[in-house]
Amino acid sequence: MAQALTEGTVTSVELTELHLDRIAAVDGAVHAFLHVDRDGALAQAAASDARRAAGETLSPLDGVPIAVKDVLTTEGLPTTCGSKILEGWIPPYDSTVVAKLRAAGLPILGKTNMDEFAMGSSTEHSAYGPTHNPWDLDRIPGGSGGGSAAAVAAFEAPLAIGTDTGGSIRQPGAVTGTVGVKPTYGGVSRYGLVALANSLDQAGPVTRTVLDSALLHDIIAGHDPRDSTSIDQAWPSFTEAARAGASGDMTGVKIGVVTEMAGDGWQDGVIARFQDSLDLLVKAGAEVVEVSCPSFVHALAAYYLILPAEASSNLAKFDAMRYGLRVVPEGDPSAEDVMRASRDAGFGDEVKRRIILGTYALSSGYYDAYYGQAQKVRTLISRDFEAAFASVDVLVSPTAPTTAFKLGEKLDDPLAMYLNDLATIPANLAGVPGISVPSGLADEDGLPAGFQILAPALEDDRLYRVGAALETLLAQEWGAPLLDKAPALEETR
Repeated sequence: MAQALTEGTVTSVELTELHLDRIAAVDGAVHAFLHVDRDGALAQAAASDARRAAGETLSPLDGVPIAVKDVLTTEGLPTTCGSKILEGWIPPYDSTVVAKLRAAGLPILGKTNMDEFAMGSSTEHSAYGPTHNPWDLDRIPGGSGGGSAAAVAAFEAPLAIGTDTGGSIRQPGAVTGTVGVKPTYGGVSRYGLVALANSLDQAGPVTRTVLDSALLHDIIAGHDPRDSTSIDQAWPSFTEAARAGASGDMTGVKIGVVTEMAGDGWQDGVIARFQDSLDLLVKAGAEVVEVSCPSFVHALAAYYLILPAEASSNLAKFDAMRYGLRVVPEGDPSAEDVMRASRDAGFGDEVKRRIILGTYALSSGYYDAYYGQAQKVRTLISRDFEAAFASVDVLVSPTAPTTAFKLGEKLDDPLAMYLNDLATIPANLAGVPGISVPSGLADEDGLPAGFQILAPALEDDRLYRVGAALETLLAQEWGAPLLDKAPALEETR
């Protein structure tokens, strides 16, 4: 699309209108968007066309439209985080990621659906209804950023931004046949990203190709003095790394297969596609070795103590006193009564569950036994990564244990839902970057599976080199991109 804009075969206004028309045609069935900003997107597109006519562009993606997960503040547009407690809230400022998108000239199509406050693995916990997987509308699109992944997979947006706290970019990517990247923690600013868990959250690209993710990552990466966790260093060109990897040559690259990320509970078709991908990388010259990361088996338990603890602290600010939903009980209620009623009505079951769990883990007498122990496990996981990366360039595994499950299938079993993040959580606990690349369709159900690549912190370019190589090799095997195999969506208004 950027090339077509450069060649003058299409304008940004035309491109944006085509996507807005596609949203109008199919989003009734997919429900990827919570808010569509038609007027704003077309105005931004017209400005891009005017710049191009004057011989100026702001970035290589100037004029290419994008969708943004509804957890990033956008000045003048609703930001609900998928929650009733923020229904109708319009932020007075842009998050740094959104500001960078605007500065690069990308028209913002709208805000995408998500699990409430990013708590979930299926986008079924949105207060505004679930998003549906474009491959099978009866199945989940992953979560918490299922809206962004579904929008890209359904061709409602060419690019999207997601956030990844425990896999919420990579797991939706795996089950929708899209590419999802979690950058190194601190590599992309968290200013204006409504926090779920400060030490885990990270915004990143959701796209249809590895090169698209690299182009978008180059725009949103960089130091931000308004974010105390932002890394102050220059980043290499991820676009150059992706283009180098697209040759398909893996000579000299050493790949570690994590022993602990397989076994019981992993779908046979997912494992088969993972092995097929691995075999292609070996044929392309990569050396593959098995690597043990023994602390990874404790990652899920540690994560579901650390995340709720941070969430319970972060969500305390939604108190009905300053902004958001306010429910006033009858009679002469106190401020505490109003707060209790508002939080009861405004928060969904999953958010309440995690607030209660996190508050308990931080309570007097239990802090050291639960939260403190979980942080020690986190240190062990980081050490496992350091030991592994001392002998290999990247680590690989399936992105998610299964393909997309049916809507409602795991809603009554939170633990089964949490297991979907089994392979993605360790990267968030250690702050290392990861990418999910489509690895093919599982034999059992014909649904997409994902291949996860993890790199050392600050070495995000390795993700793009290996990911682009795998993408090239798989496309040669398939004869076309995986999304070409997706069933056509019926146009519904």
